[in-house]
Amino acid sequence: MLDIEGLQLANEEAELLQRPEVGGLILFSRNYSDPKQLRELVSSVRDCNAELLIAVDQEGGRVQRFREGFLQLPPLHALAAIYAEDKVQARELAHCHAWLMATEILQYDIDLSFAPVLDLFNEESQVIADRAFAADVDTTTDLARAYIEGMHAAGMVATGKHYPGHGTVIADSHETLPVDDRDADAILSQDFKVFANCVDLLDAIMPAHVKYPAIDSESAGFSSVWIQQKLRGQLDFEGVVFSDDLSMAAARNVGDAAQRAQQALAAGCDMVLVCNDRSAAIEVADYLRATDHPGCHALSRLRASPCAETTDLYNSTRWETASRTLEEYLN
Repeated sequence: MLDIEGLQLANEEAELLQRPEVGGLILFSRNYSDPKQLRELVSSVRDCNAELLIAVDQEGGRVQRFREGFLQLPPLHALAAIYAEDKVQARELAHCHAWLMATEILQYDIDLSFAPVLDLFNEESQVIADRAFAADVDTTTDLARAYIEGMHAAGMVATGKHYPGHGTVIADSHETLPVDDRDADAILSQDFKVFANCVDLLDAIMPAHVKYPAIDSESAGFSSVWIQQKLRGQLDFEGVVFSDDLSMAAARNVGDAAQRAQQALAAGCDMVLVCNDRSAAIEVADYLRATDHPGCHALSRLRASPCAETTDLYNSTRWETASRTLEEYLN
């Protein structure tokens, strides 16, 4: 899965997206100006390669790639205060938040938003912070399960990130390799526990570019211990595993782009993301072609199955009720 530069699909990008090694496209803020432009861009991508999985990060709060013309979604942590007062109301709002996010994305023929964040809240985190539901396992689990069910109700798959938990560490993996020095029991009984509690509902998982020395010497996205032994083996997860972006600083100590892809796939990732580095994306595509790496058939299960409301979303009673409810309680 790779990215494109601008608001329209360039000829050389169309050629790249047609390569059999490329199975997905992720969109960023630079790829969006308004709803009409987005619809035209996605249509051109589908005309180029109808089999591509198209994704975005549309969590809400700080991480919402499409803003103008879209519902402004609050960060997930806004639900924590409501949960402390009224658990039922908070679960309903989590479901509502997810349904609104997903239906709005799906009406543009985009398959998925990489959500939800299952990391634990830590206000000192440089990259997660209020992207997380809560600081404790039980609250996070309860809200996350309601959120995932909201995504599913809209017809979108759910991707839990950043396995086995990025929220507790301070450092930003976009800039450096974070190291979680806690003992194994602390990690497994806290951060990892959230994923264990939600794994039965998740369709995909994205590991963190974080190292947990008490468990393994490799960071989670390159670790067969985390992916094959604990996720596949212990948790019996049968869904898709996406790597986090292999162009991030935290991934670069593994080697060049091809070496990073090789290790991520060997560890158990099904699809690797290479973003904001066109030469690295081409290098990985060339590597995959040269090695004749088999594709992941499970990726087809991640294509969207939109609910009926997406055909005339903004005029549907459900949209009007859900958006009004979300605004009343969270804005």
